[in-house]
Amino acid sequence: MSYRLGVDVGGTFTDLLVIDDATGRTWRDKVPSTPHDPSEAVITGAKAVCAAAGIGPGELSLFLHGTTVATNAVLEHKIARVGLIVTEGYRHILQIARSLVPGGLAAWIIWPKPEPMAPLEATIEAPGRIGADGEIVRELDEVALRVNIRRLAEEKVEAVTVCLINSYLNPVHERRVAEIVAEELPGVPVSISADILPEMQEYERALTTVANSAVRPTVSRYVGNLMRDLAEWGSEAKLSLLRSDGGLMSAEKSRTAPVNLLMSGPAGGVAGAVWIAGNSGHANVLTLDMGGTSTDVALIEDFRPRLRRETSVGHLTVRASSLDVKTVGAGGGSIASVPELTKALRVGPQSAGAVPGPAAYGRGGELPTVTDANVVLGFLPENLLGGSFKLDREASKRAVQTVADALGLSLMEAAAGIVAIVNETMFGALRLVSVQQGYDPRDFALMAFGGAGPLHGNAMGVLMGSWPVIIPPSPGVLCAYGDATTRLRVDAQRSFNRLVTHTDDAEVRGVIAEVSEQVAAELEAEGVARDDQELMVEIDIRYAGQAFEVPLSVPLGTSIAGLVERFDTEHKRLFTFNLPVPQELVNIRVVALGTKANVSAQAIARGDGDPAAARLYDQEVWMDGRTQSATIYDRSKLRAGDKVRGPAVVTEMDATTLILSGHIAEVDTTGNILINPEAR
Repeated sequence: MSYRLGVDVGGTFTDLLVIDDATGRTWRDKVPSTPHDPSEAVITGAKAVCAAAGIGPGELSLFLHGTTVATNAVLEHKIARVGLIVTEGYRHILQIARSLVPGGLAAWIIWPKPEPMAPLEATIEAPGRIGADGEIVRELDEVALRVNIRRLAEEKVEAVTVCLINSYLNPVHERRVAEIVAEELPGVPVSISADILPEMQEYERALTTVANSAVRPTVSRYVGNLMRDLAEWGSEAKLSLLRSDGGLMSAEKSRTAPVNLLMSGPAGGVAGAVWIAGNSGHANVLTLDMGGTSTDVALIEDFRPRLRRETSVGHLTVRASSLDVKTVGAGGGSIASVPELTKALRVGPQSAGAVPGPAAYGRGGELPTVTDANVVLGFLPENLLGGSFKLDREASKRAVQTVADALGLSLMEAAAGIVAIVNETMFGALRLVSVQQGYDPRDFALMAFGGAGPLHGNAMGVLMGSWPVIIPPSPGVLCAYGDATTRLRVDAQRSFNRLVTHTDDAEVRGVIAEVSEQVAAELEAEGVARDDQELMVEIDIRYAGQAFEVPLSVPLGTSIAGLVERFDTEHKRLFTFNLPVPQELVNIRVVALGTKANVSAQAIARGDGDPAAARLYDQEVWMDGRTQSATIYDRSKLRAGDKVRGPAVVTEMDATTLILSGHIAEVDTTGNILINPEAR
């Protein structure tokens, strides 16, 4: 027997899912995260879920992991001290940066410019030069370089980045510099831009490679410790980590190129949503992944999530492919407050996290949170996680009462206000990935998951006009499902920089063939036979004279004429206009994907439409400004075709689904709950 284990670490809970590769049967678990050392919860949870499944560590073949280690290192500025080696004359590359300043009109007046991740005092120059055609203009002065590198030793750098001008065309100098650094600074990890981002635009290339170096020691240490702990447990499972773009990368590659993990955490939920969308037949879906600390939203079109060529974490934006995910500080643990100055209710972005957590958790938390508001309103039953976690309703009432007193409202009105505000915050994020990208949300279903997503999914469907609202089976561990069902991914790129009027199909296909061979060979080295690989092409295109590109995913063999047509259509959708100038092909990337997981959705037993067998009890809830009676159901006893009329609450081990009055939920053949307005 062969099993795969998916693990996703969140700010509040760590989700785990074991899948039997032969039968598709699953076992799931959810344990509190351990922020001081995320690997503790990973290993503890892995042991618990495997024990529940009755399998030993030696039976695990794959250990697939989405992690926020790199993300947190950047956000908390717990990064390595990075030394940067640049071409002579370019020492201030990170300080000059780009002229773009975030914010509205005159934002530059108050914008605090972030400190570069590689300080100027730890930036040295390499005498030598590669020309714009890739030819050596000036040989590398190795004697002078060694003198400069010794200055980095005095600066006590923990990682080194090498980024030389035009190295994307010819990396010979970068590779020689890396060799010299290894001789002069043994044991210090070196990242070169020709390996991390072999593209034009030296600032973006330098920043991305510096970011890679900054998180490399932290990620390498974490992955190394995890591999050691797995070995001590007795598992020989192959460890792979989820990339920001939704693919998997090997543990070894993640230790040298961790910049591709900056959005690893949110990518798991989107990957799981794609799998559910494929099984339920909903090609266009908006995703709502609401956890304890934050909410991630994304858009899936024609069963494919939208990709970006950039990854943003806090003030840092690097050139690394990622899923187009927007994150807001709105989660079950988001703290509600009433500032003395404004007397206006605010919710988040501060979170109670896993420790001490909401007041309802009984771990010492006293501040009112979204979870506490849901408990007060009757939306959350007192027993969670299959009865292993009991909520303290009285503690929630005491916490929310502080908000009610500050606003001069009743307890229920204050709780409803907290929920309404957090819903509006998520509504704004969903508009960013839909309306502001040229999409009409009414053309999309909405999938709510995460520990808190199903509680708010129905309300978000009302705000967005997106139907049905889909609540997948085991929504609280869907991120782990995404980790467990995604595929190995390898990509490589080549700067092309040709106007379509100055190239032809043969030249473009020649470059694609070269890059395809590179990625296919790399994936083959990971154990995926070439016959089992799937290749995709991505091309960055712009109009001549533009300073930004639009990335397009195109089928193999697409002609230049086809590219032009697709680009014009996408440009008009995004910006409402086209330009009467030639298009320019900027970068060509090829993506190689490994084999799909042998996991299919399990059909559930057919019912007669009456959910009475799943009914647990009735409970009062506060909804629509008044107290109403709602029925509580056990999701595990619902059958395909059963219809649940709101107001109702559906409970399961890892999440709770709320169905509002005036809405009906129907269970489909694979156990998804589909919520629609009664009139629809």
